[in-house]
Amino acid sequence: MLEFRPVWFDSMGAKSSCVAVRTDINIVIDPGIAIMHKTFPASDIRKREWYKRGKREIEKFLKEADVVIISHYHHDHYLPFSIKLYEGKTIFVKNPNFYINDSQRKRAEKFFSDILNSYGLSMEEFVSDQERFIPVDFNKLIPEALFKKFNGYESRREELIKKGKSWYENRIEKWQQFYRIPELKFGNLEVIFGEGRRFVIGETQIRFTDVLFHGIEFSRLGWIFSTVIEFRGKKFIHSSDMNGPIIEDYASWIIKENPDILVLDGPMTYMLGYTLNFINLNRAINNMLRIIENIKAEVIIYDHHLTRDPKYPERTKEIWERAKKLGKNVITASEYLGETPAVLR
Repeated sequence: MLEFRPVWFDSMGAKSSCVAVRTDINIVIDPGIAIMHKTFPASDIRKREWYKRGKREIEKFLKEADVVIISHYHHDHYLPFSIKLYEGKTIFVKNPNFYINDSQRKRAEKFFSDILNSYGLSMEEFVSDQERFIPVDFNKLIPEALFKKFNGYESRREELIKKGKSWYENRIEKWQQFYRIPELKFGNLEVIFGEGRRFVIGETQIRFTDVLFHGIEFSRLGWIFSTVIEFRGKKFIHSSDMNGPIIEDYASWIIKENPDILVLDGPMTYMLGYTLNFINLNRAINNMLRIIENIKAEVIIYDHHLTRDPKYPERTKEIWERAKKLGKNVITASEYLGETPAVLR
């Protein structure tokens, strides 16, 4: 039987989307945590308490894990490497060489360096020569999103997409210059690049998507992958940071996969008017409505990013109403565990 537990999420008081999945192996996805932002409606003392509690919980589940999955190198998705937490595990990580922004590349370099240093080795001994990088064509990967029409927003959107593609071209030049961080294997510790690959461990199948944007098209926040776990007829999906999803093709992928359990991050409504505009919020809402209407999921955890905002129930009201009308169990992680979301307390 496939079982899952939200280990820590934003609705529990600190930024995280960490999940434990149990099949015939123990899996922990995105074991990271970060303290809430300054405008979150709680005292600094409470925020630190939630952060410390969450970190302890994540570390507890990490120690029991056989497999660890790190979808990208934001602090709320991974903890720095230490032998006591990661030794003896298979770690599937975001490829640190391509489809990565500068800040995440630096964090990835440190993560891999810390692994090597723990075994008395250095990065210089393991980096490989530059290999040719062949970029993907995002016109083919996300055609629904890129060719979608928005009345009254077309010229601005075309401008943003053009700038995004230019930024992407510049990223490609940087990736060509990076030294190549390799996959690693030392005794009972193995680090494997996940995206676009499938693995079978015991009776458990783990699949990772190809690279996905962290939010909108050509987001400067970088790229992620999503995780699909299948075991004895049950399917589980962890979205990582799709932000809604905003991109229509990602919603269509979820619908096609039709999971039994979906852990989906929501839009950053607490940044509405800053990094999130109303058009992209409406895209995220409409995509979520499509998902609710078209998948069979027993439960949909709808949480990360979203529950940083005390106005999230109002700003995503249509989603909760549609789920209730259709009898779909859409719920935050804290509610799944029987608690009120921290932002509403």
